[in-house]
Amino acid sequence: MSKQKSNSSWRNQLHEIIYEADTPAGKFFDLSLLVVILLSIVLVMLESIEPIGTKYPLIFNILEWIITVLFSLEYIARIVCVKKPKAYIFSFYGIVDFLSTVPKYISLFVVGTNSLLALRALRLLRVFRILKLTRFIGESTNFGRALKRSKIKIAVFLSFVLVLCIILGTVMYLVECDKNSGFTSIPRSVYWAIVTLTTVGYGDIAPISALGQFIASLIMILGYGIIAIPTGIVTSEMSRKERKNIPKNTQSCSSCTESYHADDAQFCHKCGLPLHHG
Repeated sequence: MSKQKSNSSWRNQLHEIIYEADTPAGKFFDLSLLVVILLSIVLVMLESIEPIGTKYPLIFNILEWIITVLFSLEYIARIVCVKKPKAYIFSFYGIVDFLSTVPKYISLFVVGTNSLLALRALRLLRVFRILKLTRFIGESTNFGRALKRSKIKIAVFLSFVLVLCIILGTVMYLVECDKNSGFTSIPRSVYWAIVTLTTVGYGDIAPISALGQFIASLIMILGYGIIAIPTGIVTSEMSRKERKNIPKNTQSCSSCTESYHADDAQFCHKCGLPLHHG
């Protein structure tokens, strides 16, 4: 009985360090993880530069193996310290962790899989775990809630923009199709409308006729106003008074790995199990 209790105790302590950031050990772990992630991304970027990658292949290989082993140990530790490992394995970050670690092992057995090593860039997504730190948890939660509340508005807005681009592209095709200006089909004209409306303007297609240039000018001016709308939608949601109720803790359930509990919560709001272990 005491052995089982001891086993449960170290798992709880490991879970508190890895999944939470309310303790000095948890904060140190998250910051150390951030340093390793950034180092890994820098190595991926430097290795893609041909003069550097071909000159120091052994150094890059050794450092990459060290980082891969560290990530592998972290992945195993995250599985071990939760009561329902599947909850982590099939979560978003669980899949990211697996996909960003496994390519190095695959390269040992399968020749010609160097292209898979580009998946290591997925580790950059793990940087968002720094948002678990107490000083950032309130703002990150507020931003996440604002995006969630405004997703329908943004979806409607993007649908409107898409319809507008199809209409404008069709109009430009009718105006410019006989002018040898590159508007050879409606899809290609819609592509031009999207590029112009977003003020990117590659310049690979351009209207020649006076009417086409006038319409293009209107689209460009319209684009400046449209770009600001999604920002305004999210900003208005972030400024709502509900932010007073945003939790500022990093408590994570050791059973289902659910986060974002109320500051005074004693039980997980998803599975109902206690959050604190005595």
